[in-house]
Amino acid sequence: MSDLILYELQGCPYCAKVKDKLAELDLEYESQMVPSAHAERTEVEAVSGQTGVPVLVDEEHGIEGMAESDDIVDYLEETYGSAA
Repeated sequence: MSDLILYELQGCPYCAKVKDKLAELDLEYESQMVPSAHAERTEVEAVSGQTGVPVLVDEEHGIEGMAESDDIVDYLEETYGSAA
């Protein structure tokens, strides 16, 4: 099992942006699909304090629920980019 977990929604362009960066950096991750209704996204809300996606968890680096696709992409580049 990967240390990276991505909470995402099918067809979400912001999620696709993060997935593209994960693929570019050749990173394995666990995908957690969330319900389309915000009210039903209790798991992602428990992790991040909000119901929007994408949300990234990186257990190895102590990231427990990073939201905002631009922040996630920047984080992945900074943390894993030099290893690629």
